[in-house]
Amino acid sequence: MTRTALVTGAARGIGLATTKHFLAQGYRVAMIDRDADALLDESAALEGAFAVVADVSQPDQVDRMVAEVLAETGRIDALVNNAGVADFGPIEDTDFARWRVVMETNLDGVFLVSQACTAALKETRGAIVNIASISGLRASTLRVAYGTSKAAVIHLTKQQAAELGEHGIRANCVAPGPVKTKLSIAVHSPEIIAAYHDAIPLNRYASEDEMANVIGFLCSEAASYVTGQIVAVDGGFDSTGIGLPALRV
Repeated sequence: MTRTALVTGAARGIGLATTKHFLAQGYRVAMIDRDADALLDESAALEGAFAVVADVSQPDQVDRMVAEVLAETGRIDALVNNAGVADFGPIEDTDFARWRVVMETNLDGVFLVSQACTAALKETRGAIVNIASISGLRASTLRVAYGTSKAAVIHLTKQQAAELGEHGIRANCVAPGPVKTKLSIAVHSPEIIAAYHDAIPLNRYASEDEMANVIGFLCSEAASYVTGQIVAVDGGFDSTGIGLPALRV
């Protein structure tokens, strides 16, 4: 039977690149996103993919989404929790509502989707890959909610690996460094781009495909004895220190 991957935040960026990676490996891919227009546009052009519009922060939508995926494919072999929101700002300007917006998607969504998929993953002895961030491994300015949410995803991954391993489910985490996406190109000033290039040992941003390659590996049989690991796909950024002057206010 054809393997199925479920990818959240699949309408663009790392999620879309990961979808294409799985399709190239012969998977069917359930593409999940709350941006219906973008999701339907992208999925329509990809043979073997199908779209389910859902907000991963909402328990009822998550339950409905997983039920739809299982009705369509009958199985889930790989879960990639990629959906996330980026909201950067000073600690004193981050009110509780802003904090919760970040946590609802970045942390609650990972918990809810993983939990809803666990029974299906037990049947296939499948794999979970959670997408955190280098901001969950190293502190930086303006990331009190975002960085904290991603640090929590890292620990949640370890909890999943510890508890689900006896069922054959592997859980790992990818922590991307700066990635060249349409969004980063739009919001990163030339000063920030230059600062990142200077601080990263490989002197460049990653591509979306480089992220997808690592995610795909962690979901594959080539990583059959890898679980509970945090893989920083960051060009060596985590090795170089804390913070960037160009990101300070």
